[in-house]
Amino acid sequence: MRLPDPLVAPRRTIPLVPDARDAARVLPLPPRERAGLAVNGALTDTRGRELRDLRISVTDRCNFRCGYCMPREAFGRDHAFLPHGALLSFEEIARSARLFLSLGVRTLRITGGEPLLRKDLERLVAQLASLRTIEGTPPDIALTTNGSLLRRKAQALRDAGLHRVTVSLDALDPSLFARMSDSAITVRDVLDGIDAAREAGLGPVKVNMVVQRGINDTEVVPMARHFRHSGVELRFIEFMDVGKTNAWQRDVVLASDAVRARIATEWPLQPAEAPRPGATAERWAYADGAGHVGFISSVTTPFCGDCTRLRLSTDGRLYTCLFADRGHDLRALLRGGEPDDAIRDRLAALWQERSDRYSELRGPTPAALERIEMSFIGG
Repeated sequence: MRLPDPLVAPRRTIPLVPDARDAARVLPLPPRERAGLAVNGALTDTRGRELRDLRISVTDRCNFRCGYCMPREAFGRDHAFLPHGALLSFEEIARSARLFLSLGVRTLRITGGEPLLRKDLERLVAQLASLRTIEGTPPDIALTTNGSLLRRKAQALRDAGLHRVTVSLDALDPSLFARMSDSAITVRDVLDGIDAAREAGLGPVKVNMVVQRGINDTEVVPMARHFRHSGVELRFIEFMDVGKTNAWQRDVVLASDAVRARIATEWPLQPAEAPRPGATAERWAYADGAGHVGFISSVTTPFCGDCTRLRLSTDGRLYTCLFADRGHDLRALLRGGEPDDAIRDRLAALWQERSDRYSELRGPTPAALERIEMSFIGG
């Protein structure tokens, strides 16, 4: 079977600027009266999963055009990105985060698009760092980025209160990196950003590599070699069917077991500690003490049963699953004068009604849903 070129995707423009038809598909948050009592002090969904992590998308724009996320065929020059007024302000994001922290959230992850394209992002980080969890401690604040702007922003972000970063990097070979990112940014720019994050104390730094059979799987061992003994934890992600534009085919998925076997042929691995509840990665340690690697296996080993994540989109919609097709409108409540306690109860009801488990139900061919694009709600 011919594997798809990473730069080729269905010729389809994704309209993210809400119009009348789109507005009709936005779901309201459930009434506050449907919020029940927390079980054992924790807010849980219909499968007993606690709410612990909020992923906050601050922009729908990116300076990369990776084929598995924002292929140029769908997100080209004529693509209509959200106007500034449609984006949640930093104050609206901070208010939302405060309400979610009061419901048990501990970790706030800033994402995008490419979040460092949002002007003055360190100002948002400072606002989030001033908040507190229900235990009275500062939230864990993390950032996912492609790393291209980290060299100039890392120290300011650390000074504002950011704790750690995860950098997306799919190849070290310069020509393959350029082809996959479909940008003028170099792999050296990203590596410099990783170094800057480490120097600023944004650690432990993690690097995420989306592995695609026949496209960049030759980079598995070189990537492992590069980050051994570096203190950076490299994590391999199975290619997922997120959104509708990335031309996903199961044949392109290289299972985590196969990736781990390739690495173990060069350097023996041994299981590390069991992941914390809600963690996405299974961690392994190099037997010679050179560090750790992680494996995120949403396709072959779904972890829906431990998912503790809720996603807030750039324009203020809440998504209870990475593979969701519609979001719940929080922005209307934030801008409509709704008091905090009423919004909080409706957020609690949303989580308590959650039943998502897409990866567990995924068949040989993914369901034909109008899934939201990953660049809109973050990975």
